[in-house]
Amino acid sequence: MDKYQLVTFVQRRIANPVIRSALLRGVPLPGFALLETTGRKSGQPRRVPVGEGLDGDVFWIVAEHGRRSAYVRNIEANPRVRVRVRGRWRSGTAHVLADDNPRERQRKLGQLRLSARLNAAAVRSLGTDLLTIRIDLDA
Repeated sequence: MDKYQLVTFVQRRIANPVIRSALLRGVPLPGFALLETTGRKSGQPRRVPVGEGLDGDVFWIVAEHGRRSAYVRNIEANPRVRVRVRGRWRSGTAHVLADDNPRERQRKLGQLRLSARLNAAAVRSLGTDLLTIRIDLDA
């Protein structure tokens, strides 16, 4: 089992279900938000925990596994998303930024709050192909 397989197994089967459930129940988990995309095949809502990357009216995500992540492929098929951040759902349009430097983006987000620095460290250590996603939130 390679790093990608191990990390995705643990996330899909253990970490993400627990974090997703807590966030949907309104339990505040510092450093986490919930991203809702539309399944590219099913058309059904798909919700996945992500690092809390709110910066004004923009929400930033650094995807650990780049385009191997299902939510990134969902965004590429339909960029309209919702983010549940700080207990509130916000709609927006996501953009995959292949030319952005994900490590520099994490550094900038880390200047905003400690939880972003902790999330960035986990993403860097567990990730296999970092990719930046920018979500322009609706007013």
